[in-house]
This record gives sequence, structure tokens and C-alpha cells, in this order.
Amino acid sequence: MNDSRLVYSDEIGPNCPVCSKSLKNCCCQTTKTVGNGQVRVERQTKGRKGKGVSLISGLPLPEKELKELAKELKQKCGCGGTVKNSIIEIQTDQRDLLITELQKKGYQAKKAGG
Repeated sequence: MNDSRLVYSDEIGPNCPVCSKSLKNCCCQTTKTVGNGQVRVERQTKGRKGKGVSLISGLPLPEKELKELAKELKQKCGCGGTVKNSIIEIQTDQRDLLITELQKKGYQAKKAGG
């Protein structure tokens, strides 16, 4: 008799919880977002030879929308940037400007770090 059953897991498993398709074939948006909704804007210089960048993390958006938002923020700041591992990197230290722009879009953004 096999009494083993899953009691608790914090992973979603091999199938999407909404459409029950495999994660590779899933077309709904629930598995595509990574952020937890706590939007944080921090400054980081580690590994960048002293040059500071602003990191925006926690945005609950799919990759395509993250890239669109990054493009808008780069244009507002007049600088470059990229999206890596669902984190937007903007090559500037204008965190206050980034926070106000994110708040205009409806996100509860706040400064993180020093």
C-alpha cells in the first residue's frame, strides 16, 4: 500500500496550476512573472569598477513588459541599461527620479540600501 502523498510544497511542479499544461507549453501569464510586488530601487557599484547603477527589482511583470518599462526609464534618465534575471539595471544614480516614475505607473516603489 502506497501512503506517500505530497503534504506541502512551495514549488509549482511540472505543470501550470492554472491551465494544467506543462510549463514549457503554458500560455497563461501566471508562470511568466517573477517579481513579488515589493518594488525596490537600490544603488550598486559592486563589480562595476566604482560606477554606480540603479537596480529595480520585484516588478511583477513578464520579461517583455520589463524590457518595455526599462526602455521608458532609460529614456527618462537619458542613459543606458538592461534587464537581467528579471531585474532592471539603469546606468545612473537618479533613484529619486526612478521612484517617482514607477509611482506614476502605480507601483509602490521605495529606496533600498544606503
